[in-house]
Amino acid sequence: MTAGNPIRVLAVDDHAVFRDGIAAILAPEPDMVLVGEATNGVEAVDAFQNLRPDVTLMDLQMPVRSGMQAIAEIRAQAPAARIVVLTTYDGDVQAVRALKAGACGYLLKSSLRKELLETIRIVHAGGRYVPPALAQQIAIHSAEEPLSVREVAILQHVAAGKPNKVIAWELSLSEETVKAHLRSVYSKLDVNDRTQAVTVALRRGIIAL
Repeated sequence: MTAGNPIRVLAVDDHAVFRDGIAAILAPEPDMVLVGEATNGVEAVDAFQNLRPDVTLMDLQMPVRSGMQAIAEIRAQAPAARIVVLTTYDGDVQAVRALKAGACGYLLKSSLRKELLETIRIVHAGGRYVPPALAQQIAIHSAEEPLSVREVAILQHVAAGKPNKVIAWELSLSEETVKAHLRSVYSKLDVNDRTQAVTVALRRGIIAL
């Protein structure tokens, strides 16, 4: 890669300070150039279409349209698009979801100064990058039975502090059915109660507040 043909990078994040940080990291690099910025998923898709960057850096938690939705849309239009997720969340479930949506890399924002440049180069060259600690967590949980859509929905309600009776009413289920689903959740997550279930689910990215 020469200075005359740099890796063209698009930065997508709803925080201007964070985008400025990315720009500062890329600026000294002769083989990279920041060609555009976007603040939400809708802008991200439009910017990708207009700029056709080599690598897109994508936050997941954004207004209007999430980074996950934007990744899926961009990849549907451009299957060869190279997208790196930048996030504060190190949950293995969220990481797997992002990779399945089409991301080629997954990087924690706390590691940007050390790992961003190398990750961009790896992904641009056709590789994939997941932090070793996170890759280990993905491997550890890969053989486990995932929570069903219904179980995730119930757990999301539990995280909002709703009692079983209210959850049952809102999801048109019996209270006993809700309790049965929760017992299954506890078993799958290897926890003993509602608080532990919510804590583990949040940490792994199964649910979000």
